[in-house]
Amino acid sequence: MFFKKIALIAALSTIASVSYGASADAFSFTYEPGSYRQATDVNEGVFSDNVNINGYTTFDFNNGGTPGNQLVKYSFSQGSYSTTAYSGQTGIYSDVWAPSGASAEINKSDYLAVFSNSNVTIQAQGNNTFTYFGFDAGALSVGNTLQFFNGTTLVKELTYNVLNSMATVEAFQHGEQKNGFFQFFSEGTNDTFNKIVISQTDGGGFESDNHTFRVETVPEPSLTFGMLALAGLFMYKRQNKKLQNAKKSA
Repeated sequence: MFFKKIALIAALSTIASVSYGASADAFSFTYEPGSYRQATDVNEGVFSDNVNINGYTTFDFNNGGTPGNQLVKYSFSQGSYSTTAYSGQTGIYSDVWAPSGASAEINKSDYLAVFSNSNVTIQAQGNNTFTYFGFDAGALSVGNTLQFFNGTTLVKELTYNVLNSMATVEAFQHGEQKNGFFQFFSEGTNDTFNKIVISQTDGGGFESDNHTFRVETVPEPSLTFGMLALAGLFMYKRQNKKLQNAKKSA
């Protein structure tokens, strides 16, 4: 009986793994000019289509303290921001270099700027993983680099050349440099990520705004095994009861 229970639990574990692994193991990303949080709010940059949907968290950086003199210290229940820079460099700003609107409108709201040889790290808390990340980027310039990690493993790196080749919105206030909204998706077991690093590896800066996340809470391994074991035991007892009833009816 003991070995039958173990075999049943193992079978359930295999089914769970196959159902999750059946999705495409391919990190994907898209670009679009972007949409507005509200149709009349054209001076805050562009946002994810998911900005008003439950389960998504958006940072617009409009409550970040004194622009230009603030370390990035944003945090939320499932993750947090940190930076390698000192106050007065990488941080929150409000000026003409803010990522533009979908039709190149001037963004008058606060935004995040990462300057030369520094970065901002967005880290999921505990066992959480990001399944979606979207942000308004621009004015795109050489040295803009975006990295996605699972622990210490680099899942994907995107540089200026890739981002700039996709973008279409050219803003006059940025000297015709490109802007737009990029979205990144985890689609399988090989591309989950729990850390995002925004960095600038050359002169100039990497400006972004309106970060949107979706986070998946991953249960502790011991809890997962316990749940499988409980399910296995329940199914075994149910099957055993059916067998006993069948014998009584015979």
